[in-house]
Amino acid sequence: MLQQLTRRQLHTINLSQREVFRLDPSFIAQYQNQRIRFGFNGVGELAYKRSYARVREDLGGRQEQWHETVERVINGIFTMSLRHHNTLGLKWDQGENDKIAREMYQRIYTFKFLPPGRGLWAMGTAITEDKHLYAALNNCAFVSTKPSIQTENVIEKFIQAFTFLMDSAMIGIGVGFDTKGSDLKLKVHKPLTSVQVTKIPDTREGWVDSLALLLHSYLKPSQAKVTFDYTQIRPAGIPLKTFGGQSSGPGPLIKMHELIVEMFERKLSGSELVRARDIVDIMNIIGKCVIAGNIRRVAEIALGEPYDKEFIRLKDYDRYPDRVDYGWVSNNSIYAELGMDYSDIQESILKNGEPGLCWLENMKAFGRMADPANYLDHKAAGGNPCLEQTLESMEMCCLVETFPNNHSTYQDYQETLKLAFTYAKLVTLGLPHWEDSVEVMARNRRIGCSMSGIAQFIADKGIHNLVDWCNKGYDFLNKYDAHLSKSLHIPESIKKTSIKPSGTVSLLAGATPGVHFPHSRHYIRRVRLGKNSNLVESMIKTGYKVEQDVMDSGTLVVEIPVSLGDKVRTLSEVTMWEQLQMASLMQKYWADNQVSCTVTFDPEKGEDKEIKNALNYFQYSLKGISFLPRTKTGAYPQMPYEEITKEEYQQRFSKLKDIELNPDHPVLRVKDAQIEDPTPENYCDGDTCKL
Repeated sequence: MLQQLTRRQLHTINLSQREVFRLDPSFIAQYQNQRIRFGFNGVGELAYKRSYARVREDLGGRQEQWHETVERVINGIFTMSLRHHNTLGLKWDQGENDKIAREMYQRIYTFKFLPPGRGLWAMGTAITEDKHLYAALNNCAFVSTKPSIQTENVIEKFIQAFTFLMDSAMIGIGVGFDTKGSDLKLKVHKPLTSVQVTKIPDTREGWVDSLALLLHSYLKPSQAKVTFDYTQIRPAGIPLKTFGGQSSGPGPLIKMHELIVEMFERKLSGSELVRARDIVDIMNIIGKCVIAGNIRRVAEIALGEPYDKEFIRLKDYDRYPDRVDYGWVSNNSIYAELGMDYSDIQESILKNGEPGLCWLENMKAFGRMADPANYLDHKAAGGNPCLEQTLESMEMCCLVETFPNNHSTYQDYQETLKLAFTYAKLVTLGLPHWEDSVEVMARNRRIGCSMSGIAQFIADKGIHNLVDWCNKGYDFLNKYDAHLSKSLHIPESIKKTSIKPSGTVSLLAGATPGVHFPHSRHYIRRVRLGKNSNLVESMIKTGYKVEQDVMDSGTLVVEIPVSLGDKVRTLSEVTMWEQLQMASLMQKYWADNQVSCTVTFDPEKGEDKEIKNALNYFQYSLKGISFLPRTKTGAYPQMPYEEITKEEYQQRFSKLKDIELNPDHPVLRVKDAQIEDPTPENYCDGDTCKL
């Protein structure tokens, strides 16, 4: 039984076997020339080409097409299952698994459900097949900066939180962290005059180890001063074959080291104890390094105490101008306490849209809020950057996204739930390379089976049917998990469902993101591309507006006009209270983890003055929430969505040329895109997390 295996055995499961699962090529051939219905007037295919269509040597060095991406994903996930069966000596029914794999293929191909962006990008590639880096299949993680049990290695465990975040971010995982490490009262020490020169190898591990060495030199007494030799790090512009993109050279790493040293040296001349702000600063500096390192975008959430005024004001750059360079990297939220006074929180939200709120009491006590408290998650410590997953420290989690409005009957949707859940459950067979993560993930087997397009479903089928499908679907998943877990000889999942904010993945399917209502019937959808992306020239030729990303010098922003049609209600027609009620409804009847929801409030209608009252009511039916003011110009520059008029939409759309992204499927508007490996999205794929 898996539960009885040692940590090392858990870590090595699936690593030695080389058996592979492959769908019959004749089955794949049926899909080669089918019309693909990507969503939102071409946004979906652009997002796919940008983020998930890998360049593959087995395809002659060309970029894969959608039917080949789905094939790669299916082959990868069933190969993981096959190796697991062989490792534990379980019976493998080839015919039955072929049948399930084909049905899963068809439902992904037609956008009835989709793996997370992490799965679309990494599954079945060298990342999992050769490097066995199964952590890359997970969307999100959380780490506490305060050890949960008494240990002699307090400083080591504290430093581990930072190296865990950096390592995870470098493979595209969004990470939440807390500031509880400030309770340890750790002192910053002046390094000795002796110098330790360390040559940094050109690897992910090398970058992470350099961070650990630097932190040790200031947090442990009597340590040599650390200096680094960066000569082994490849120069900027070299392609990164496994993870995509191009190398940045050592510059971002050098800058990270310099900023951390400057921070510690300032503390030596003042307060020598590590405060909550110091923890957030280091985590944010790490995130900026990873972004500038040209690896991928980064997602962080900092969870602080509700009474920590300095933490709550960290995004007030008039007060803390030195944080402008990196403070934007994280969403900042508080551990809200039931019954607290929300007046100061409302004031801060009105100033800069933060903090968000996380009710850890509810996260620990409840699954779905409709069900009695069970405290199955009593070890929970926080959540991921978009707060759709309850997590223990060092825990990672895989999400999967279903689109109920792409189904005409509940029976059809239930079959999709079965296959979507199967995908996510099988991902838990591939355990990560952090030993502490192996322990908690092998025990919890937590996943997040999510829904998107909820606003569209309500418009088509009504709220009553939504609640009915949620209740039936959740009951079905509980029973199915018991069956599937028993057949795999692994524990049942501690929690199974969530509502993620979505973003890129829902674009592929043409679904509104998660529980959110669309901003308007006509809007600009902003998609970010790396400056070195070969898609940029094609987008400009097509007539899309392309401009510099104001937050990232290495990124460009493409503006795509979208029309949603007339049936779905928009934010202009939905109050703040109704959005909160919708989040509460899904927390009650679907999500046993959490509902990720950013509530848009309208100051012109006086909703800004009602936030604290709303929190008083909804604190008992939610686990997390964040707020953003509704403005026509945007609460911050280059928001993912911006409302435009029907006339402006028609004007913008009329200027677009009929050019194709994919010559084999002439449905869209961009051609002549050169071959490039995609830049994948990270964590929960959500631009809606207010980053």
